Amino acid sequence: MSRYRGPRVRLQRRLGIRLDDLTKKRIRSRKRQNSLPGQHGYPRRRVRLSEYRMRLEEKQKLRFNYSVSERQLFRYIKEARRIKGSTGLIVLQLLEMRLDTIVYRLNLARTILAARQLVSHGHIQVNQKLVTIASFQCQPGDKISISPNKVSKELIKNNLKNRQRRYPPRHLVFAKSQMQGGIKKVVDRRSIRLPVNELLVVEYYSRR
Repeated sequence: MSRYRGPRVRLQRRLGIRLDDLTKKRIRSRKRQNSLPGQHGYPRRRVRLSEYRMRLEEKQKLRFNYSVSERQLFRYIKEARRIKGSTGLIVLQLLEMRLDTIVYRLNLARTILAARQLVSHGHIQVNQKLVTIASFQCQPGDKISISPNKVSKELIKNNLKNRQRRYPPRHLVFAKSQMQGGIKKVVDRRSIRLPVNELLVVEYYSRR
């Protein structure tokens, strides 16, 4: 299954939550937020979901928020299973330590998708080396900087000037004067604000 490329507000209504990392577009009214997408916008009923449906919805929240494909997410699940610790937390950490997510968290782009473009177009360096792979796994101690060419610097400066002020999470640091960020440590669960039950995501893939 490929990445979602459809209407993002509609997706938020379908899942019943805001996906701030995917889009900054907002549902216009609370009434629309509490109704399903479609011509008539039927109200979201409080019905008991099956266990499968609950797991599926949590998986979809995670996949769409980070804009990864089904294959990519399953690959992260398999990788997390091989690492000692809570599989659900490790999956979140793997997604948060992707280069495109780090660039977004440093406030260099409006969304994760926009950050992904910055990386793939050659505007971002890791430890003074150009990296164009958005899924590149960053590590504590890595330095994230802007490519030294004029186009990259002007693009990032405009992004910073037009972005609403957001402070980086506790595991990151950014020096605006030097246009350089750094990773202090692996992200912890408290710093991940996405309202998702990662245990249900792991359970969704438990038979695969």
